[in-house]
Amino acid sequence: MSNDENNAAEAAAELEKLDCRRNRRTSLQFIDKNVIRRRSSGNEKQGQPPPQRLYSISSHPDREPSDLDHLQQYTTASDSDSDAEDECSVNIRELEHKNQAGFTDFAVRRIKHAQYGRREIEIAEQEMPGLMALRRRAEVDKPLQGAKIVGCTHIIAQTAVLIETLIRLGAQVRWCSCNIFSTQNEVAAALAEESVPIFAWKGQSDDDFWWSIKKAIGTEQGWQPNMILDDGGDLTHYCHKHYATLFSTMKGIVEESVTGVHRLYQMCRTQTLTVPAMNINDSVIKTKFDNLYLCRESVIDGIKRCTDILFGGKQAVVCGYGEIGKGCCSALRGMGCFVFVTEIDPICALQACMEGYRVVRLEEIIKQVDIVVTASGSKFTITRDSLDKMKNGTIVCNMGHSNTEIDISFLREPSSSDLQVEHVRNNVDHVIWPNGKRIVLIAEGRIMNLCCSSVPSFVVSITAATQALALIELYTAPTNRYKCDVYLLPKKMDEYVASLHLPAFDAHLTELSDDQCKYLGINKAGPFKPNYYRY
Repeated sequence: MSNDENNAAEAAAELEKLDCRRNRRTSLQFIDKNVIRRRSSGNEKQGQPPPQRLYSISSHPDREPSDLDHLQQYTTASDSDSDAEDECSVNIRELEHKNQAGFTDFAVRRIKHAQYGRREIEIAEQEMPGLMALRRRAEVDKPLQGAKIVGCTHIIAQTAVLIETLIRLGAQVRWCSCNIFSTQNEVAAALAEESVPIFAWKGQSDDDFWWSIKKAIGTEQGWQPNMILDDGGDLTHYCHKHYATLFSTMKGIVEESVTGVHRLYQMCRTQTLTVPAMNINDSVIKTKFDNLYLCRESVIDGIKRCTDILFGGKQAVVCGYGEIGKGCCSALRGMGCFVFVTEIDPICALQACMEGYRVVRLEEIIKQVDIVVTASGSKFTITRDSLDKMKNGTIVCNMGHSNTEIDISFLREPSSSDLQVEHVRNNVDHVIWPNGKRIVLIAEGRIMNLCCSSVPSFVVSITAATQALALIELYTAPTNRYKCDVYLLPKKMDEYVASLHLPAFDAHLTELSDDQCKYLGINKAGPFKPNYYRY
């Protein structure tokens, strides 16, 4: 073969390789995670060279644009939340907020990450069959047409599904967060991108928290709510203190937490409750599923994410053996822990004994346990004296709603305390004594599962469907059906919520015969148990 033929063959081979490189799929080579986080923060200083590329592309410089090129512009949803502390110095309240449609009545951390929140919401929808079924069934009738609902709940993907369901059922909504640590920033951004007035971001100060509640109420914008959906009672308390005139046109309040319900009953006793209120927390469907099954799965997840602990062989004490305490004890024992229980109620204490747990007073075992979980719904279940007696390295966390179960006055008034607080990682602090002893405090004593882990969407679907039905019931009820009192959800509605979720398990209910119905004295369509029945 001549030189010319050789050159021609080599040229043809090079062209073939070039075509191959042009047409083959782009390969990605990821680099340091810190680079990813710096890119996602949006705080790069002007004048500094741009950070290293998120990935390198193995192809010819003249290649056609790839479908993967857009990845240069974005980070992942998990990374976007990891840099929350990088922007804590930014005053969210003073920023100019605007979505792509020009809507400005909201305050979130990063509207640019709305696309990630939308994906989180879509994932949650797949695991919330009951609420989605309720949306499909009631969407045509619009039972909440004319309702103006102000909500104060955890801002997570599952709550967003509830909010969008209420909108699809005809309601107008304004929303804020009931917890300064539990907000998923991407989800808040996704709601804001859909022009939902929402005021929530992770890591709010106390001042931000109350500012957000005021903005959500919306009187400055000429908006007047006629229903409240609350989690913890803070929104109800704020409205009662600062906007008492709103209750003259209010249809009702729906409350889902132990603390919030306790506040409602106090208002009822002092005759300051001027509208009907629905107690969701003590409905059968919420108590048995949200409190028990959700906490059973999330307590382990939350502690593990925060501390990387090995549970096997550890000694744990759970303060309170209600439904939440039962779920926590079951999960901890299942992971190999020796579990102690503290209780004030002899019935709950006897239940704990029957399950094989040792019921003790806290002072009897506080010096030896490795993990302390509060689930009492009370105040100062763990005191400073309790903290002083704990051994080095003890993990302390709260699974109850409020942040009052653990005495954290040393966090609120650091100048007057002899303890030092060292921030270790997100939602994890070391509390250090003068002698060098330290304990691990999770989420500053606030509810751990929603602050530090994900929660099962399926269980939240049960609670969310219950909330939606309670809102519909109060809004559509005849004027004199409900007085200024606190009511439990009718059992028929509890059963309806359960029936919405059974198809997900391909469950088939047995139907009673007419003779059986007559013998039992119940209707074929339910309710199947009297109000006094204990499930």
